[in-house]
Amino acid sequence: MLKKIMRIVLGIFGAIIGYEMVEVFGLATEFQKPFWEHLDRLFTSTQFIGMLIGALVGFFIVYHLMEKLLELIINFEYRLKEISWKKLVTGLSGLIVGLLLGALINYTIPVFRENRLGQYLQVLINLVFAYLGFSLFIYKEKEIIKLFIEKGKKDSYDLYEHISNKILDTSVIIDGRIADICKTGFVEGTLIIPEFVLEELRHIADSSDVLKRNRGRRGLDILKHMQKDPNIIIEIITQDFDEIQEVDSKLVKLAQVINAKIITNDYNLNKVAELQGIFVLNINELANAVKPIVLPGEEMDVKVIKEGKEDGQGVAYLDDGTMIVVDDGVKYMGKKISVLVTSILQTAAGRMIFAKPKAQEQIG
Repeated sequence: MLKKIMRIVLGIFGAIIGYEMVEVFGLATEFQKPFWEHLDRLFTSTQFIGMLIGALVGFFIVYHLMEKLLELIINFEYRLKEISWKKLVTGLSGLIVGLLLGALINYTIPVFRENRLGQYLQVLINLVFAYLGFSLFIYKEKEIIKLFIEKGKKDSYDLYEHISNKILDTSVIIDGRIADICKTGFVEGTLIIPEFVLEELRHIADSSDVLKRNRGRRGLDILKHMQKDPNIIIEIITQDFDEIQEVDSKLVKLAQVINAKIITNDYNLNKVAELQGIFVLNINELANAVKPIVLPGEEMDVKVIKEGKEDGQGVAYLDDGTMIVVDDGVKYMGKKISVLVTSILQTAAGRMIFAKPKAQEQIG
């Protein structure tokens, strides 16, 4: 309802401005007195055509531009939250320079001061140059800062700027390993939790499926513990994208808007985000990277806990979850044995180690 009222108001103002522009440019149709005797010419007059065009422009075009402007303002608000004081001072300096240039142009070109339309053009020029000045100074911030700071300060400034915000997706929250990683201090910056991710967690926690419900509640508990940790900075933001339905697509859009990285363990989200130029931190890739290196011929002690897919194979696991396939290991079910590594296979799901028993006797 509010949108319809706004459209009507913009249409009315557009009609008024259209009428004024016809008058300003001297295109108004002259009516001889008495006026009421020439009503048949009213709907073909330039005043009426100007009002009609102005109303249509206000109702359709200006309203659409206002919605886009509102979206830009909202996006700017979230960008402003992560702007350092140096960046803010640089941007304000550009704003002032832009306003001064706009005022100089308005002063040097007389046409902008001669009629009523010139007043609107002056405001428009000031707005355009203020925006350009602010944007250019922000874009060239490092070059401008380098003109006024010492080398040591420059280095520390560049280091600070490379600490970016990170968005957590639902899967990595439920996974839980992110909390332990943050405690080690390897993850720097603010961890951003969008409200639509929290909403998805709530839906999972309220699921009729017991497994899903436990996973959702686990994720909420992990977030609660992370918020209590003074060394972990968590920010919950309300920005949403109503036109986008999928949570993964919303995460990618949000990362583009606020220039953040995404932390996930979702393979599909990882690929989609990378295709759109978003930097992704994948927990599974990190886990694989920090696993101890095992070479063929090495010896290790493992406990065979189940049968393998092939006849005679047994399966064991390392402490980090790496699966070990033991040839002829089925006869050692439930026992701890010494094995020799024969080969290693790296897959998308992780690392698999193939081994054979070193001796037939049980050890330990």
